[in-house]
Amino acid sequence: VQLQASGGGLAQAGGSLRLSCAASGPTFSTYTMAWFRQVPGKERESVAAISWNGGNLYYADSVKGRFTISRDNAKKTVSLQMICLKVEDTAVYYCAAGRSFPPGIRSVSLWGQGTQVTVSS
Repeated sequence: VQLQASGGGLAQAGGSLRLSCAASGPTFSTYTMAWFRQVPGKERESVAAISWNGGNLYYADSVKGRFTISRDNAKKTVSLQMICLKVEDTAVYYCAAGRSFPPGIRSVSLWGQGTQVTVSS
């Protein structure tokens, strides 16, 4: 499986953005999928995760109620809808695939390239 993230950009505080991650390969539907984010000088942190069938969801406390993760196994995509964005959401966002739920940074099997999200005040 290879992962290609897209959808980052610039938004104002209170605005919204939608990130997408397209996967290639036949085993996408067997992976837990997740979004992580990283700011310079800090460790990459888990933001949201979704189990292989969408039945289990995980959100970091900092994004609960504002971010929604979803997946479409037929299209091999995972998305992160972000609303009510805050300046502190500014980071490089990475999609990731793993076998555990939710995947910790060290249990991720595959990383997509990052996409920059910048939220201005």
